[in-house]
Amino acid sequence: MSRLASGLMQLRDWDHALCIHFNRGIRIRTVLCFFRIVSRLGDGVFWYVLGLALLAVEGVQALVPVVQMVATGAVCTVLYKWLKSRTSRPRPCAVEAAVHAGADPLDAFSFPSGHTLHAVAFTLVATAHYPALAWLLVPFSVLVAISRLILGLHYPSDVLAGAALGALVAGLSFCV
Repeated sequence: MSRLASGLMQLRDWDHALCIHFNRGIRIRTVLCFFRIVSRLGDGVFWYVLGLALLAVEGVQALVPVVQMVATGAVCTVLYKWLKSRTSRPRPCAVEAAVHAGADPLDAFSFPSGHTLHAVAFTLVATAHYPALAWLLVPFSVLVAISRLILGLHYPSDVLAGAALGALVAGLSFCV
């Protein structure tokens, strides 16, 4: 076996082991309930409320940041749906006997984590315009990413890929 193949197998084993480790958190009812709420807010509710709140508080001055967030979100949605259809990686709760779904998945595939992709992208765009919001948005985005692991809906590599893609899309949104 080549070094590359061996290294990839080690990464896959690490990915699966960490997935199982994080998923053990759903055994604690308060942890399960908390991360279900975080995940549900990460479906878009939190970000819609943020955009509306910015418009309500800042008025016309918030129009550019909110439109940038909407455009970034649209690009993220197209990108993650395209990647999911191409990779077709099953969710860990569907293929790992030791991983149990703590919430209903939105679709059958796990790569990349759309929740994490959007959370990172929105956080980067919003905090670029409103740095004072970092105290709220950064921890919330981290919790969204962790929720996907604890709920057994994603492997760590799905979440890391989602975060990287979200950062990339957000970064590119400042170039146009």
